[in-house]
Amino acid sequence: MAKSRNPTAFGSMDDIRKVFNKFDKNGDGKISCSEVVDNLSELGTKISPAEVELIMQEFDKDGDGYIDLDEFVGFIQNGGHGDSGGNDSKELRDAFDLYDTNKNGLISVDELHSVMKMLGLKCSLSDCRKMIREVDEDGDGNVNFEEFKKMMTKGLA
Repeated sequence: MAKSRNPTAFGSMDDIRKVFNKFDKNGDGKISCSEVVDNLSELGTKISPAEVELIMQEFDKDGDGYIDLDEFVGFIQNGGHGDSGGNDSKELRDAFDLYDTNKNGLISVDELHSVMKMLGLKCSLSDCRKMIREVDEDGDGNVNFEEFKKMMTKGLA
């Protein structure tokens, strides 16, 4: 099982496991294509079959058609990069867009709090403010895509 060496935007290994379990709606220890679609729909994201296929390709490293916990953890710990470790802005943009629910190009404290709650993570508004402050380099009280990208790729160079 993958170990939590570097906490991520999702937090600890326990937090990542909670998110995985939330996505694994039938509790079988793996996330199917339909579970990806269902979960993203709950988060307000409409996704095409082609986009689902791309997500599965990024996560499903053993090619069995499912995302297991190790694959999920590996993807999260790599900051949204597959095995390449390169700067794949498409996946980072998709991750950013999940948090940017009003699609204004910024992640606000309220958006972060809302998504964390939807993912089943216990996180107060005050905790979300602190997380935003730690990443908000320009001091506007929000996280823009460049700040998000730096946070997600920190330590991968």
